[in-house]
Amino acid sequence: MEPKKLTQYDLNAMDKRSRLRLVNSVAGFKSVNLIGTCDTEGNDNLAVVSSVIHLGTAPPLIGFVVPPERGERHTLDNILATGRYTINAVTCDFFDKAHQTSAPYLRSQSEFDCVGLTPAYQHDFPAPRVKESPLSLGIKLRERMTISANYSELIVGEIDQIWVSNDAIMPDGYIDLETLGIVTVSGQDSYHTTERLQRLSRAATDKQVYPLTIEGDPSSWQALGKFHEWT
Repeated sequence: MEPKKLTQYDLNAMDKRSRLRLVNSVAGFKSVNLIGTCDTEGNDNLAVVSSVIHLGTAPPLIGFVVPPERGERHTLDNILATGRYTINAVTCDFFDKAHQTSAPYLRSQSEFDCVGLTPAYQHDFPAPRVKESPLSLGIKLRERMTISANYSELIVGEIDQIWVSNDAIMPDGYIDLETLGIVTVSGQDSYHTTERLQRLSRAATDKQVYPLTIEGDPSSWQALGKFHEWT
């Protein structure tokens, strides 16, 4: 059966909500995270996002997209004011609570309190992480870039701290997200669990890729002696 073809004319003819759902879905499965922030008065905020992307490892950069301005943007305001925020992975245990944070709460309301999640503060990091999350990143702001095509903003941050269960860290440094029960999202409202197919070896031109165990390639472990000592 031939696939259905939709042109730009077809997309423009759709009602706004249908077009939003369709275009959000074609990007495929995405990570779903909670951004934790607080303002200069110590009032915390929590917002669900599905646009977190890896931007580099040296330095370790993470980005996410803030939609065009259509009113107050509490998360962005707090990040610009303090320069710090957390990115928290969402699991099967609280994905519904994470979704609820997308409701238009007032600036004076804490989404942590409103949805039933717990803010956790570290003495050396000013933004709250989500206590229920098994993988949280403490981020310091590096860049703010406006996307001229639609005035969305790409927020680029550098990983300053990582909180993760030691059991999920494999000998080669890989973090097994599936063990942590982390979910994905398609579109804006469809949440999914994952099932690993296989870890594969690094691709090379002189040989075919081959399957790895969940622990990775033992031949690479010796080079990670310092990493083993840290874990």
